[in-house]
Amino acid sequence: MLGREGGGMRVCYWLTLVTGLVECLCFAGVVFGWASLVFVLKSDGYFRYLCVNKTVNGTITEDCGAQDEQLSIIFTIASFMNNFFTLPNGFLFDHCGTRVTRLVGISIYTTGTLLISFSNAALSVLLYPALSFIAVGGILFLVTNMQVGNLFGSHRSTIITLYNGAFDSSSAVFLVVKLLYQDGVSLRAALIFLSSCSVVHLIRTFLLMPRSHIPYPLPENYSYGLKCGNARKSRSQENGAGSSNIQTSQVTETTPFHTENSSQAPKTETAERSFKSCILSWFFFLHLLWLSVMQLRHYLFIGTLNPMLSRLTAGDPGLVSTYTNAFAITQLCGILCAPWNGLILDRHKGKPREAGQSETEADLKAAVLSLFVTVLQCVLFSLCAAIPLLPLQYLTFILQVLNRSFLYGGNAAFISMAFPPAHFGKLYGTLMALSAVVSLLQYPCFALINGPLGGNPFAVNVALTILSCLAFIHPVFIYLHCRRRAAERTKTNNPTSS
Repeated sequence: MLGREGGGMRVCYWLTLVTGLVECLCFAGVVFGWASLVFVLKSDGYFRYLCVNKTVNGTITEDCGAQDEQLSIIFTIASFMNNFFTLPNGFLFDHCGTRVTRLVGISIYTTGTLLISFSNAALSVLLYPALSFIAVGGILFLVTNMQVGNLFGSHRSTIITLYNGAFDSSSAVFLVVKLLYQDGVSLRAALIFLSSCSVVHLIRTFLLMPRSHIPYPLPENYSYGLKCGNARKSRSQENGAGSSNIQTSQVTETTPFHTENSSQAPKTETAERSFKSCILSWFFFLHLLWLSVMQLRHYLFIGTLNPMLSRLTAGDPGLVSTYTNAFAITQLCGILCAPWNGLILDRHKGKPREAGQSETEADLKAAVLSLFVTVLQCVLFSLCAAIPLLPLQYLTFILQVLNRSFLYGGNAAFISMAFPPAHFGKLYGTLMALSAVVSLLQYPCFALINGPLGGNPFAVNVALTILSCLAFIHPVFIYLHCRRRAAERTKTNNPTSS
């Protein structure tokens, strides 16, 4: 009987994993397919009234710079909301559990898709709340799904990065919308279909997701949902998971902020593990720097891709469409790239640790390579984007999706391994909210390009490439921290040396 119940639970775990992957892949990050949607919006005449005729060398041409600026503002606000609202979303998730959080997310997301479906050129202003709602609802799908990694123990980081890769790849959904539009399917019909999929989200919320949280470490015979996997539901088990906010038992392993040799360790551990101590730590500050500078680079690239392609192709709509499609297609590869980072992070699992080394310490040591490679990818991507050569943009697209999948997957995985699981939602939300403030710099950058720089983004791209190099500080700091802890262990193990 136990074997049959255990097998049923494993089937349930896998079903939750796969359906969550599909959910993130098809819905969570669609707002980042903005470049494809812009093509459709321009074709439908959104903000067309902002275009003016101007004379250049005796030739009358149409200047749509104001239209591009308006659309760029919409993406800037949506990307800001995507990150900033992760903070209240994190608190909502930690305190109200999975079910309530998902119901809120589904409502917000559906409102956004319906607003776009009933908008038109005369109601272009509806795009402002619509894209923001889709962004906020989408990030709630991701936040509630990342805990599924807790079901698979030693593969936890790999699954977290896989979900983030699916989030990145979902930006290709607007490519599908664009291709359908070119084949005669209206934007309204496509968005109404996306809205109707909310029924599927609701079914999954009640059948395949817990009411509160999935604990870590996972208790024996853990079950959730409505009689999932034929396992007997233990209400007290799930209540226990909820009361501890993600994990059922007290964690005794030290975090990087804990002093192992302190005689008052049991007394001070709670204080040192407080939410406040986490956000005031160097780990949090440097991880914020690491995320913010690279995220700004990505947001500016996505938000200005359409005008950049228009400039490099001399306004040829056919070429712009071809390169926009190529960019969107490469986004699909995010789900394939993300697990590579997870494998880097999990490569030490199952191997014996050094004497006296905690699991958190081993995780941090494995994270150094991941953090360093992510920054290196960003610098290479930024360099390629800065070179005004049209064929080179194919390589830029590949590096961009590779780096973006490493960036967000590595971000979530690092928070889960460097900080107490009980604060994951709040820390993830705080980090994303603060990085959202930095991401607002994309609009002044865009205004600088369109204004004093005359549409040439070269100087801004070079400046952002140099700025991205600051992110190398984070992996170097983690590496030095691990070396220092190793030296302390050596001194503790060999107290007498003459």
